[in-house]
Amino acid sequence: MRFVMSYSCGKDSTLALHKMIEAGHTPVCLLVMVDKDADRSYFHGADREMLQRYERALGLPLLLCPSDGTDYPTALEDGLREAKGLGAEGAAFGDIDLEDNRRWEEARCLHTDLVPFFPLWQCGREDNVREILRLGYRCLIKSVNNTLLPESLLGRCIDEDVISVMKDAGVDICGENGEYHTLVIDGPVFKAPLGHDLGGVLRFGEYSVIDVR
Repeated sequence: MRFVMSYSCGKDSTLALHKMIEAGHTPVCLLVMVDKDADRSYFHGADREMLQRYERALGLPLLLCPSDGTDYPTALEDGLREAKGLGAEGAAFGDIDLEDNRRWEEARCLHTDLVPFFPLWQCGREDNVREILRLGYRCLIKSVNNTLLPESLLGRCIDEDVISVMKDAGVDICGENGEYHTLVIDGPVFKAPLGHDLGGVLRFGEYSVIDVR
């Protein structure tokens, strides 16, 4: 089936994309929700230039869907309809086990007449992290909740040492509670690695973010 991937540039949506392709489905585009005020992707904070680099690195067109937050459902549905116009028959999401999120996304698909897919559903949070590493993806830590994890993890790619730090801190190593966010910069579905530079650390309340350009 031809599908649109709801893509955040992070590890879960990248693994979901990998699994959809592995199962024989064909991606037609990637849908990225963009914070209209910040002009960056929601949650993972990729700016326009980086998103253009993702488009080239993955070899798939990006549908950028700006939202100020109040119109988020409508903006997503508009993007899904645009993807349908490009030939998508289904829409895939990287959710793992949060029922409310899944029901919300299923409703968006119902409104746009697309078949919803959840390739990571109930796979196990730690299992997903270990699988994406086993497959050879490089997942760069873009932000951390600095009340839970040390800033020293910023700019590092997840590996066994990083997992050990997270386990010692007692957090979910998949980051489903907002402990950290990633940008995937290379792996099997990439046509080429995502070129990037690391800048300084920015602090926003409980969160610390490394500037990735």
